Amino acid sequence: MIVRNLNDIRKSDRNVRSDGWASARMLLKDDGMGFSFHVTTMFAGTELKMHYQNHLESVFVLKGTGTIEDLGTGEIHRLEPGVMYALNEHDRHIVRPETDILTACAFNPPVTGKEVHDETGAYPADADLVAAD
Repeated sequence: MIVRNLNDIRKSDRNVRSDGWASARMLLKDDGMGFSFHVTTMFAGTELKMHYQNHLESVFVLKGTGTIEDLGTGEIHRLEPGVMYALNEHDRHIVRPETDILTACAFNPPVTGKEVHDETGAYPADADLVAAD
């Protein structure tokens, strides 16, 4: 059994910050669950262009408001508490938080904990392999 406290994770190296977001990584690849689980905050007033080419992600909005734009279709969807979106086709997208948006996210395959977005908006396929280069 794995039991972790969000406040402890936020004080550790499992809390990763980058431009426009902070992600408390509750479960990672080395936990052996087959997915990773994150509590992520996307900050108000930012524009986060992402394209997870190597991962599938589902996101559940807990707090805050904003929009997500599907760059493949041009559709814009409202984000607010209770809304879930899944990037099931490696969808290119932009999240535009109007307020800080608190989310719970799952990634498959799991991330290692070292990832931040590259110039394409993706995480590397396996950060352990990238770090070893």
